[in-house]
Amino acid sequence: MHRRHSSKTQKQPLQVNCKNQTNLSAWQKGGRIDLKQSVQDHPSPNENDSKQGSLEQALSYFEKIQDRVSLKKNSVLQKHLTTVESIALERGLPPEGFDVLLNVALSGKLADTVNTRLLKSLIPASVIPENSVVSSVSWLCVSKCSGNIQQLFLRWLITVFDFIDHKEQLHALYGIFFSFLQDEKLCPYVCHVLYLLTRKENVKPFRVRRLLDLQAKMGMQSHLQALLSLYKLFCPELVTITLPGKMKTYFKNSEGPWKAAINTVRRRNQENSVVSQPMFLGTAQPQSRKRKWNTQLIIPASSTNKIHLEEDREKNHVDLYSTNESFPVEQLQTFSHLLENIHRLEFPSQMGSVLTNPLLLHYMNCVKDESIYLRLHYWMGQTLQEECIWCVADNNKYEEEFKDFLETIYKTECFLQEGFSSCEEFLYKSLLLWDGFCCRSQILRLVSWIPLSSFPEMKSHLYDPLAQLFFTSSLYFKCSVLESLKELLQNWLNWHMVHLDPESDSEVHSLNTTLSGLVNTVAELIHFVGWLSTVALRLENNPTFLLYFILDFYETVCDMYLRYNLPLLIMPPAGVFYPVLLSMDSVSLNQLCYIMYRYRTNLVAAKENELNKKKIRQFKFSSQTYQEYNQYITAMVGCLWTSSAFQKDTHPQGLRMDDELLKKTAVQEYKTSFNIVYHPAMMGYAVLFLQQAWPDDTTFNFSLIKGKKWNSYLEYLYAQGLKGLKVFIESSINRVSQASHSKAQNVQV
Repeated sequence: MHRRHSSKTQKQPLQVNCKNQTNLSAWQKGGRIDLKQSVQDHPSPNENDSKQGSLEQALSYFEKIQDRVSLKKNSVLQKHLTTVESIALERGLPPEGFDVLLNVALSGKLADTVNTRLLKSLIPASVIPENSVVSSVSWLCVSKCSGNIQQLFLRWLITVFDFIDHKEQLHALYGIFFSFLQDEKLCPYVCHVLYLLTRKENVKPFRVRRLLDLQAKMGMQSHLQALLSLYKLFCPELVTITLPGKMKTYFKNSEGPWKAAINTVRRRNQENSVVSQPMFLGTAQPQSRKRKWNTQLIIPASSTNKIHLEEDREKNHVDLYSTNESFPVEQLQTFSHLLENIHRLEFPSQMGSVLTNPLLLHYMNCVKDESIYLRLHYWMGQTLQEECIWCVADNNKYEEEFKDFLETIYKTECFLQEGFSSCEEFLYKSLLLWDGFCCRSQILRLVSWIPLSSFPEMKSHLYDPLAQLFFTSSLYFKCSVLESLKELLQNWLNWHMVHLDPESDSEVHSLNTTLSGLVNTVAELIHFVGWLSTVALRLENNPTFLLYFILDFYETVCDMYLRYNLPLLIMPPAGVFYPVLLSMDSVSLNQLCYIMYRYRTNLVAAKENELNKKKIRQFKFSSQTYQEYNQYITAMVGCLWTSSAFQKDTHPQGLRMDDELLKKTAVQEYKTSFNIVYHPAMMGYAVLFLQQAWPDDTTFNFSLIKGKKWNSYLEYLYAQGLKGLKVFIESSINRVSQASHSKAQNVQV
């Protein structure tokens, strides 16, 4: 590892160092890119040099201040202060400027008005040297500056934490930061800094006692709960009190004037640069993104490491596997590197960079370090809350970038096969304000990864907002919602297969959901989709496109018992079953036949398990489920096979009608109107079969399809790919004889 040189002990001319920091990719390639070529904020080189010279003069002036200086009637101070402010807001400050300005702002040599303006001008163009921050902390210890300036400095430190090039010395100051907790005004910001710095080795019994004492004195403060939650995550044996289980927004927004200025500087530097430059903490790869999340989706690399990465490649190859030091994540290139150094990896401060790095995601899956998830959830929750384009004003122009960010989160959830609690909270808060159009695809995909929650919570935060949008939106939106809810159900069922023992009700997960809780939550989701589907079919007049997504959902529901080992089966509502049974689309009818076949298979297996003394299950299907299945199967067999649906259908919302009413319809053969020959969805197949069997007959006499021709017709249907119809007939219809098709018996489960 290379020793980092102090910016205080080894100062170089300002212009030279700006070149070094402007484009790190030039160092990696062994060359240099001139500042005037890579940062063309102004078309005139002379004007650019003039501003550069003015900044050097200003920094030199502030560095030489020895005694207290007043701003009033001091034109030189006013001039240099204005220079620093204007250049900082225009293109950011170079790394060398922070040491000088922090020292003078925290030393108490200037009035608070000047110190405040200096601190608000600390906008990084690239990175912030760690030594500058360390020396600033030493000024806090001697209390030379006022409490307001100390508070402002901590807010600045929190905002720019990810821009600090190293963190080792800062971690060494953990105890010093902890000592500032006694100041009630600084306490919230100190807790935030400690939250960012805390490692397992920092958790000590005396610190836990101190936090508990503060909580007893101040009450249940969110910032104290945040730090205690992190401590409990690392050392649960030391923190025995009960803390809120779900992630909350523990800290107030500390970004003040810096965040907007940093974004503005970054955009201006990127838009005006000839060469795409990582003015923020990034690698040498070109960057087109401008917003906060995109800058943090790349693993940050310190300038020292990037400069020497190529020239020390062989040395690193030898030394990387030493157990005495951590492995730099920016040098993690292959899966073998990950396996050999998995015990020495330390995640980057910019947790957003983890989202796009498969190797680090593999690490998260393997190690299951809760502190990593906690940090990632904190960062993601803050970012989603601040950058949501329909929750925050003036964010509409960043819609495409926000879409990319949401897409990245979705891909990460798919990779990890679990949803983020911070993303769940964002959806619960933002769906009430969502118009159903902006980022539609991304939002509905994220909905599919919402973790298991109690039904009242999901109803008020998810189901109700979705229902309002569902009933007032287009057919395409309705289908998209149904697809998302189907994927949500599948993700829950997959989670159950991995985490829960189907024979026990004692297993729990992070949301304290037992098997009974899972069954209830899944049942409520299925009932909700059934209600949506019933109303949607009435609103849209039973379109085939909508039927496809509804049946696709129930194709998962009908197999939950055998495929996912979940003791639950729920039949589709009558408002779904009968429109599909009478549909004019053969694909929908065929899919319904397959679904009813799988329902039968699952119910038979459940009945056998109930009767098997060796498998005594806690959960049993209700008699209502069997009764509803038998009613549906009677209606289907009566329609498709025995032509008796109008007489034998016993469902309250079924097809049963009196003969007198049927005669008034003036349909001659009303009894056979929905069998597999005359059914509107099957009549096209019957016509093609007649043309094939009797090519010279142009009368299309459907009554010819009987006897042996009936059997031939069935084989013809099966050959056309109607596999669902085939398995349904073979499983649910008892053919009395091969010669007669007019009699069939319903198999009662």
